[in-house]
Amino acid sequence: MAMVNPMTPRRVAVIRHMAFEDTGIFGEVLTQRGWTVSTLDAGIDDLADSMREADLAVILGGPIGVYETERYPFLKEELLALKNRLVAGCPTLGICLGAQLIASALGARVYPGGKKEIGWSGIRLTDAGARSSVAALASQPVLHWHGDTFDLPQGAQLLASSKIYENQAFSLGSNVLALQFHAEADSRRIEQWLIGHTCELSAAGIDIPALRAQSQEVGSGLRAAGTRMLADWLEQLSW
Repeated sequence: MAMVNPMTPRRVAVIRHMAFEDTGIFGEVLTQRGWTVSTLDAGIDDLADSMREADLAVILGGPIGVYETERYPFLKEELLALKNRLVAGCPTLGICLGAQLIASALGARVYPGGKKEIGWSGIRLTDAGARSSVAALASQPVLHWHGDTFDLPQGAQLLASSKIYENQAFSLGSNVLALQFHAEADSRRIEQWLIGHTCELSAAGIDIPALRAQSQEVGSGLRAAGTRMLADWLEQLSW
């Protein structure tokens, strides 16, 4: 794997909403390529300066809704910092809630979907997706874990869909990538997800032993596919 040139920007601000929903296999890719990763906890840390100064921002997932700003006032600060970053064209990657936050910051509607999508399944690439870094995931099941969805932001390019939700991945130019699914998930640590989201899983009627077995069966392939996807995306960023 090629390392970043010493002159290449490499400061990453990771915005985390739950301790166990971290960068997963993506964190390994970033550190191996020489990036300096700083993790900030939304709702606790001040995000504005880091979001403004980072060469790359990675916005992670979480179990809250983008629209729940009265319950979680920090979302207003996060959305503002994110909007400023997107207007400036700075490299930004959003995953799950992070993708929804990007969509909202770009003016698109984010709302509860009609069905929970939890478990491992494949995605369908659009023509644009087949030409993008997301193509690395073409034959690999990814981890879905959401109930909210979003409209495609104006000017964005749809990259992938699933059987349940049309808008699963989109890009805006070369520097913004939003993934509704979890391409970063490390299946070796799925137990943390099963414990941390037990209430949601039970309420949705998800078979936890079956999800655990599925993670062990197909999750290992995501390490190689997800690594390739992120590496390909990093290579095409415009500074």
